[in-house]
Amino acid sequence: MELNFYEVIKIFAIFILGVSIGSFLNVVIYRMPRDLSIVYPPSSCPVCKNRIKWYDNIPIISYLILKGKCRFCKTSIPVRYPLVELMTGFAGVFSYLKFGFSVDFVFAFYFLCSMIALSFIDFDFKIIPDEINYLGLLSGFVYAGMKSYQSSSFEPLINAIIGALVGSGFLFLIAYLYLKFRNIEGLGMGDVKLLAFIGSYTGWFGALFTIFFGSILGLLASLYFMKKEKDNNLMKLEIPFGPFLALAGSVYLFFGEKIYNFYFGGF
Repeated sequence: MELNFYEVIKIFAIFILGVSIGSFLNVVIYRMPRDLSIVYPPSSCPVCKNRIKWYDNIPIISYLILKGKCRFCKTSIPVRYPLVELMTGFAGVFSYLKFGFSVDFVFAFYFLCSMIALSFIDFDFKIIPDEINYLGLLSGFVYAGMKSYQSSSFEPLINAIIGALVGSGFLFLIAYLYLKFRNIEGLGMGDVKLLAFIGSYTGWFGALFTIFFGSILGLLASLYFMKKEKDNNLMKLEIPFGPFLALAGSVYLFFGEKIYNFYFGGF
């Protein structure tokens, strides 16, 4: 894509849109696992309960102006807030650079936003809300259905259905066997549903790649935390798997064609 002046303006506008959506994702990340409404009441400080004014709620900029503290009680604001906004801004830009202004852009950006939200929730609470997984799965089928309609072929929709079944089924089998032979829940059903979500976007091969690559990322993270905590018992570590699946699925969404061709000899 040639980056002329107008393209730079478009990319900047998409980035601003992304950080704004990232501000909303922060609300989702904080409220959804606590069973709070993501719509009402308006944003307020969780410590002093003062309502946040609009000029203190400008993505990234307000955090810098306030030096990462609440205007009223001076409680530190987690750096996660501007981080989520930045990540979502770049997610929008990457989606545009990959797909341009298209239906693919809309669904790819939605996919990445969902992955960001569920990853931070899983890190904090060790859960992945069903609302995110079910809406994601539905969006994957809608996306595949639109591609099937455009191509006059049922192949995209069939691949999405098989991807959801293969991804969730494979992970469910692993979780079942782990529980049966060790009497320990090694994987939550949130991870299983997440694979159905990812598989609906990436197809059967993308779902398998996500499990494989996500497992490698999870193992590397486990070894890091094991060394950091000076605990040699890998089985005792409780590290959420969802963020690594989310990252692996996002990699495949953007580079899936090259990954598929590499495995099947057409790279």
